[in-house]
Amino acid sequence: MNEPDGQLLSINTATLRRQWRLDQIIDGCARHGIHGISPWRDQVQALGLNEAGRRIRSHQLKVTGYCRGGMFPGNTAEERRLALDDNRRAVDEALELNASCLVLVVGGLPGSSKDLPGARLQVMDGLAELLEYARPAGMPLAIEPLHPMYAADRACVNTLEQANDLCDELGDEGLGLAVDVYHTWWDPKLFGQIERAGKKRLLAFHICDWLVPTRDILEDRGMMGDGVIDIRRMRRAVEAQGYRGFHEVEIFSEKNWWRRDPDEVLETCKERHRRHC
Repeated sequence: MNEPDGQLLSINTATLRRQWRLDQIIDGCARHGIHGISPWRDQVQALGLNEAGRRIRSHQLKVTGYCRGGMFPGNTAEERRLALDDNRRAVDEALELNASCLVLVVGGLPGSSKDLPGARLQVMDGLAELLEYARPAGMPLAIEPLHPMYAADRACVNTLEQANDLCDELGDEGLGLAVDVYHTWWDPKLFGQIERAGKKRLLAFHICDWLVPTRDILEDRGMMGDGVIDIRRMRRAVEAQGYRGFHEVEIFSEKNWWRRDPDEVLETCKERHRRHC
Protein backbone atom coordinates (compact mmCIF):
# COMPACT_ATOMS: atom_id res chain seq x y z
CA MET A 1 0.00 0.00 0.00
CA ASN A 2 3.02 2.33 -0.30
CA GLU A 3 2.14 3.56 -3.78
CA PRO A 4 -1.36 4.34 -5.04
CA ASP A 5 -2.96 2.09 -7.63
CA GLY A 6 -3.20 4.15 -10.81
CA GLN A 7 -6.24 2.12 -11.86
CA LEU A 8 -8.12 3.69 -8.94
CA LEU A 9 -7.85 7.30 -10.09
CA SER A 10 -11.20 9.03 -10.58
CA ILE A 11 -12.07 12.53 -11.75
CA ASN A 12 -14.82 14.52 -10.11
CA THR A 13 -16.23 16.52 -12.99
CA ALA A 14 -16.04 19.78 -11.02
CA THR A 15 -12.30 19.63 -11.75
CA LEU A 16 -12.92 20.43 -15.44
CA ARG A 17 -16.34 22.05 -15.38
CA ARG A 18 -15.17 25.45 -16.66
CA GLN A 19 -13.34 24.05 -19.69
CA TRP A 20 -15.43 21.07 -20.84
CA ARG A 21 -19.01 19.88 -21.00
CA LEU A 22 -19.77 16.53 -19.37
CA ASP A 23 -19.55 14.62 -22.67
CA GLN A 24 -16.08 16.06 -23.21
CA ILE A 25 -15.01 15.14 -19.68
CA ILE A 26 -16.23 11.57 -20.19
CA ASP A 27 -14.33 11.28 -23.47
CA GLY A 28 -11.25 12.93 -21.94
CA CYS A 29 -11.12 10.53 -19.00
CA ALA A 30 -11.34 7.57 -21.36
CA ARG A 31 -8.68 9.01 -23.67
CA HIS A 32 -6.28 9.51 -20.76
CA GLY A 33 -6.84 6.01 -19.36
CA ILE A 34 -8.69 7.21 -16.26
CA HIS A 35 -11.24 4.64 -15.13
CA GLY A 36 -13.44 6.53 -12.68
CA ILE A 37 -15.68 9.58 -12.92
CA SER A 38 -17.96 11.40 -10.49
CA PRO A 39 -20.43 13.71 -12.25
CA TRP A 40 -22.44 16.60 -10.85
CA ARG A 41 -26.20 16.69 -11.27
CA ASP A 42 -26.33 19.97 -13.19
CA GLN A 43 -23.85 18.64 -15.73
CA VAL A 44 -25.81 15.41 -16.10
CA GLN A 45 -29.02 17.37 -16.58
CA ALA A 46 -27.40 19.53 -19.27
CA LEU A 47 -26.33 16.45 -21.22
CA GLY A 48 -29.38 14.37 -20.36
CA LEU A 49 -29.46 11.50 -17.90
CA ASN A 50 -29.89 8.77 -20.50
CA GLU A 51 -27.15 10.17 -22.74
CA ALA A 52 -24.78 10.62 -19.82
CA GLY A 53 -25.33 7.03 -18.76
CA ARG A 54 -24.89 5.77 -22.30
CA ARG A 55 -21.59 7.61 -22.78
CA ILE A 56 -20.23 6.54 -19.40
CA ARG A 57 -21.10 2.91 -20.09
CA SER A 58 -19.67 3.03 -23.60
CA HIS A 59 -16.26 3.94 -22.16
CA GLN A 60 -16.63 1.44 -19.30
CA LEU A 61 -16.09 4.15 -16.69
CA LYS A 62 -17.04 3.55 -13.08
CA VAL A 63 -19.22 6.23 -11.49
CA THR A 64 -17.43 6.54 -8.16
CA GLY A 65 -20.00 8.90 -6.69
CA TYR A 66 -22.84 11.17 -7.74
CA CYS A 67 -22.73 14.82 -6.67
CA ARG A 68 -24.83 15.66 -4.89
CA GLY A 69 -27.80 15.28 -2.60
CA GLY A 70 -28.44 16.81 0.79
CA MET A 71 -29.35 20.40 1.67
CA PHE A 72 -31.95 19.09 4.11
CA PRO A 73 -32.68 22.05 6.43
CA GLY A 74 -35.50 24.46 5.63
CA ASN A 75 -37.44 27.19 7.37
CA THR A 76 -40.78 25.52 6.70
CA ALA A 77 -42.17 22.02 6.38
CA GLU A 78 -42.78 22.72 2.69
CA GLU A 79 -39.15 23.66 2.11
CA ARG A 80 -38.03 20.47 3.80
CA ARG A 81 -40.52 18.42 1.76
CA LEU A 82 -39.23 19.91 -1.51
CA ALA A 83 -35.66 19.12 -0.47
CA LEU A 84 -36.62 15.53 0.27
CA ASP A 85 -38.39 15.20 -3.09
CA ASP A 86 -35.27 16.46 -4.84
CA ASN A 87 -33.11 14.02 -2.89
CA ARG A 88 -35.32 11.14 -4.00
CA ARG A 89 -34.78 12.24 -7.59
CA ALA A 90 -31.04 12.32 -6.94
CA VAL A 91 -31.22 8.72 -5.70
CA ASP A 92 -33.04 7.71 -8.88
CA GLU A 93 -30.43 9.44 -11.05
CA ALA A 94 -27.57 7.81 -9.14
CA LEU A 95 -29.19 4.41 -9.68
CA GLU A 96 -29.55 5.07 -13.39
CA LEU A 97 -25.83 5.87 -13.58
CA ASN A 98 -24.93 2.84 -11.43
CA ALA A 99 -23.07 5.13 -9.03
CA SER A 100 -21.20 3.69 -6.08
CA CYS A 101 -22.93 6.18 -3.79
CA LEU A 102 -24.87 9.42 -3.65
CA VAL A 103 -22.69 12.05 -1.97
CA LEU A 104 -24.55 14.24 0.53
CA VAL A 105 -23.64 17.83 1.37
CA VAL A 106 -26.18 18.11 4.12
CA GLY A 107 -26.92 21.84 4.22
CA GLY A 108 -26.38 24.64 6.71
CA LEU A 109 -28.51 27.18 8.50
CA PRO A 110 -31.80 27.83 6.69
CA GLY A 111 -32.48 31.44 5.85
CA SER A 112 -31.50 33.82 8.63
CA SER A 113 -31.56 31.14 11.33
CA LYS A 114 -28.87 31.06 14.03
CA ASP A 115 -30.01 27.70 15.39
CA LEU A 116 -27.11 25.40 14.52
CA PRO A 117 -28.25 22.51 16.77
CA GLY A 118 -31.69 22.78 15.19
CA ALA A 119 -30.21 22.59 11.69
CA ARG A 120 -28.30 19.46 12.67
CA LEU A 121 -31.51 17.87 13.95
CA GLN A 122 -33.18 18.68 10.63
CA VAL A 123 -30.28 16.97 8.86
CA MET A 124 -30.77 13.82 10.92
CA ASP A 125 -34.50 13.84 10.27
CA GLY A 126 -33.99 14.39 6.54
CA LEU A 127 -31.43 11.61 6.37
CA ALA A 128 -33.76 9.22 8.17
CA GLU A 129 -36.54 9.92 5.64
CA LEU A 130 -34.23 9.64 2.64
CA LEU A 131 -32.85 6.33 3.91
CA GLU A 132 -36.38 4.92 3.81
CA TYR A 133 -36.26 5.51 0.05
CA ALA A 134 -32.59 4.80 -0.70
CA ARG A 135 -32.14 1.60 1.30
CA PRO A 136 -34.77 -0.52 -0.50
CA ALA A 137 -33.47 0.83 -3.83
CA GLY A 138 -29.90 -0.17 -2.96
CA MET A 139 -28.25 3.25 -3.26
CA PRO A 140 -25.70 3.98 -0.50
CA LEU A 141 -25.69 7.50 0.93
CA ALA A 142 -22.30 9.05 1.72
CA ILE A 143 -22.30 11.90 4.23
CA GLU A 144 -19.50 14.31 3.31
CA PRO A 145 -18.39 16.42 6.28
CA LEU A 146 -17.30 19.88 5.14
CA HIS A 147 -14.74 22.15 6.75
CA PRO A 148 -16.28 24.29 9.55
CA MET A 149 -15.96 27.37 7.35
CA TYR A 150 -19.04 25.98 5.53
CA ALA A 151 -21.16 25.33 8.62
CA ALA A 152 -23.49 28.27 8.00
CA ASP A 153 -24.28 27.89 4.33
CA ARG A 154 -23.33 24.45 3.03
CA ALA A 155 -22.91 21.79 5.69
CA CYS A 156 -23.50 21.77 9.42
CA VAL A 157 -21.87 18.33 9.62
CA ASN A 158 -18.21 19.30 9.82
CA THR A 159 -16.25 16.37 11.21
CA LEU A 160 -16.01 12.65 10.64
CA GLU A 161 -17.00 12.25 14.29
CA GLN A 162 -20.34 13.97 13.62
CA ALA A 163 -20.87 11.84 10.53
CA ASN A 164 -20.02 8.67 12.44
CA ASP A 165 -22.49 9.70 15.14
CA LEU A 166 -25.21 9.98 12.49
CA CYS A 167 -24.36 6.49 11.25
CA ASP A 168 -24.56 5.20 14.81
CA GLU A 169 -27.97 6.82 15.23
CA LEU A 170 -29.47 5.82 11.87
CA GLY A 171 -27.70 2.52 11.20
CA ASP A 172 -24.89 1.45 8.92
CA GLU A 173 -27.00 -0.17 6.24
CA GLY A 174 -26.70 1.99 3.15
CA LEU A 175 -25.16 4.90 5.06
CA GLY A 176 -21.52 5.90 5.33
CA LEU A 177 -18.94 8.61 4.79
CA ALA A 178 -17.19 10.44 1.98
CA VAL A 179 -13.75 11.42 3.29
CA ASP A 180 -12.53 14.54 1.49
CA VAL A 181 -8.96 15.43 2.44
CA TYR A 182 -9.63 19.14 1.84
CA HIS A 183 -12.33 19.22 4.49
CA THR A 184 -10.92 16.82 7.07
CA TRP A 185 -7.10 17.03 7.06
CA TRP A 186 -6.98 19.53 9.96
CA ASP A 187 -9.05 17.47 12.42
CA PRO A 188 -7.06 16.20 15.45
CA LYS A 189 -9.46 13.23 15.65
CA LEU A 190 -9.15 12.39 11.94
CA PHE A 191 -7.33 9.07 12.09
CA GLY A 192 -9.25 7.79 15.07
CA GLN A 193 -12.51 8.54 13.29
CA ILE A 194 -11.33 6.83 10.10
CA GLU A 195 -10.64 3.76 12.21
CA ARG A 196 -14.03 4.10 13.88
CA ALA A 197 -15.72 4.25 10.47
CA GLY A 198 -14.09 1.03 9.35
CA LYS A 199 -14.48 -0.62 5.99
CA LYS A 200 -18.28 -0.64 5.93
CA ARG A 201 -18.74 3.12 6.33
CA LEU A 202 -15.91 4.32 4.06
CA LEU A 203 -17.75 4.90 0.79
CA ALA A 204 -15.65 7.54 -0.99
CA PHE A 205 -12.24 9.22 -0.79
CA HIS A 206 -11.71 12.66 -2.36
CA ILE A 207 -8.30 14.21 -2.98
CA CYS A 208 -6.81 17.64 -3.69
CA ASP A 209 -4.60 19.92 -1.57
CA TRP A 210 -4.84 22.88 0.81
CA LEU A 211 -2.86 25.86 -0.40
CA VAL A 212 -1.06 28.35 1.82
CA PRO A 213 -2.34 30.96 1.48
CA THR A 214 -5.82 29.96 0.38
CA ARG A 215 -7.24 32.94 -1.49
CA ASP A 216 -10.83 31.71 -1.77
CA ILE A 217 -12.42 29.13 0.54
CA LEU A 218 -14.45 27.56 -2.27
CA GLU A 219 -12.51 28.02 -5.49
CA ASP A 220 -8.83 27.88 -4.57
CA ARG A 221 -8.11 24.23 -3.98
CA GLY A 222 -4.69 22.94 -4.89
CA MET A 223 -3.47 20.11 -7.05
CA MET A 224 -2.09 17.21 -5.04
CA GLY A 225 1.45 18.05 -3.91
CA ASP A 226 1.02 21.83 -4.05
CA GLY A 227 -0.16 22.25 -0.46
CA VAL A 228 0.16 21.03 3.10
CA ILE A 229 -2.03 17.91 3.27
CA ASP A 230 -0.34 14.55 3.89
CA ILE A 231 -2.56 12.86 1.31
CA ARG A 232 -0.59 9.64 1.23
CA ARG A 233 -0.96 9.14 4.97
CA MET A 234 -4.70 9.66 4.69
CA ARG A 235 -4.96 7.28 1.75
CA ARG A 236 -3.06 4.63 3.66
CA ALA A 237 -5.33 5.18 6.68
CA VAL A 238 -8.54 4.49 4.75
CA GLU A 239 -6.97 1.53 2.98
CA ALA A 240 -5.78 0.14 6.32
CA GLN A 241 -9.49 -0.14 7.21
CA GLY A 242 -10.17 -2.11 4.05
CA TYR A 243 -11.20 0.69 1.67
CA ARG A 244 -10.46 -0.40 -1.90
CA GLY A 245 -12.42 2.26 -3.74
CA PHE A 246 -11.30 5.03 -6.05
CA HIS A 247 -9.25 8.14 -5.25
CA GLU A 248 -11.39 10.95 -6.62
CA VAL A 249 -9.76 14.24 -7.64
CA GLU A 250 -12.07 17.16 -6.86
CA ILE A 251 -10.50 20.57 -7.50
CA PHE A 252 -12.29 23.92 -7.59
CA SER A 253 -9.69 26.38 -8.90
CA GLU A 254 -10.88 29.63 -10.46
CA LYS A 255 -7.43 31.23 -10.77
CA ASN A 256 -5.41 28.21 -11.85
CA TRP A 257 -6.62 24.77 -12.92
CA TRP A 258 -9.93 25.92 -14.39
CA ARG A 259 -7.91 28.17 -16.73
CA ARG A 260 -5.56 25.47 -18.00
CA ASP A 261 -5.83 23.16 -20.96
CA PRO A 262 -8.02 20.28 -19.72
CA ASP A 263 -5.78 17.62 -21.23
CA GLU A 264 -2.90 19.11 -19.24
CA VAL A 265 -5.06 19.00 -16.10
CA LEU A 266 -5.83 15.32 -16.57
CA GLU A 267 -2.20 14.42 -17.20
CA THR A 268 -1.19 16.39 -14.12
CA CYS A 269 -3.83 14.58 -12.04
CA LYS A 270 -2.35 11.26 -13.11
CA GLU A 271 1.23 12.32 -12.37
CA ARG A 272 0.44 13.94 -9.01
CA HIS A 273 -1.71 10.99 -7.95
CA ARG A 274 1.26 8.71 -8.53
CA ARG A 275 3.78 10.98 -6.72
CA HIS A 276 1.77 12.40 -3.83
CA CYS A 277 -1.10 10.03 -3.06
